[in-house]
Amino acid sequence: MPIVSVSDGCRVTYDVSGQGEALLLIPGLGGAASFWNDIVPLLTDHFRVIAFDHRGTGRSDRPEGAYSISRIAADAIAILDAENIGSAHVVGHSTGGMVAQYIALDAPERVKTLVISGSWEKPDARFVAMFEARLAVLREAGPRVYQKLTHAIGFPARFLEQNRELLQRAVDNAAAALSPLSVAQARIEMLLTDERSEDLARIVAPTLVIGATDDALIPFSHSQELAAAIPDARLAVIDGAHFFPRVHPADYAGMVRQFLEERHE
Repeated sequence: MPIVSVSDGCRVTYDVSGQGEALLLIPGLGGAASFWNDIVPLLTDHFRVIAFDHRGTGRSDRPEGAYSISRIAADAIAILDAENIGSAHVVGHSTGGMVAQYIALDAPERVKTLVISGSWEKPDARFVAMFEARLAVLREAGPRVYQKLTHAIGFPARFLEQNRELLQRAVDNAAAALSPLSVAQARIEMLLTDERSEDLARIVAPTLVIGATDDALIPFSHSQELAAAIPDARLAVIDGAHFFPRVHPADYAGMVRQFLEERHE
């Protein structure tokens, strides 16, 4: 469990496994590297896979104050520096996809290829309404209700039915995972303002955008907009609602692997 102390003193925890070219996995708003637990074993035969807990989540420090996508992107680059990695394949889901965009824009030399899944190009009116509502639920109804709502919006009905115990554990652990609430709230608030949509045409890394047609949290139209804005980006379609990497880990890992292998042909 390596830990890097970044420029402002925050300690960010990450995991490394496998051999080969570096592959950085960036989780979404939940921020925990464990989001990728079912994906990592499917990629470690060919890649040195790195997954980290965002600042404010998981095993990393949870400093009070404002949060930003650019700060999380800088943390990710600090991890690459700590591991002596000049450039990596970068995969980001949801909020992690926004972090991946910032890395590709601000440190293009660090990104071999870019995979952005279940993410967005900018917060439109629907997005703002959705995340303002989620923020209100967290503040007024508390972590357990917030987590239940996240599951209901983010997973297909069949997955919810088949994984009741797994998801109940997440609800039971919500108070700890989202503590302190001021930090969890600050992390949601950053999503309402942070975006680089006007800069996306400057991304030079070969890019794959993956979106789910049944994503009720981040509609598929955002993936379409991303793919249209990033030069020569490829758009791939899947189902499985917003958390489709957890619903279809083998399919997701296969999409990532195929794209990376094609880029080396």
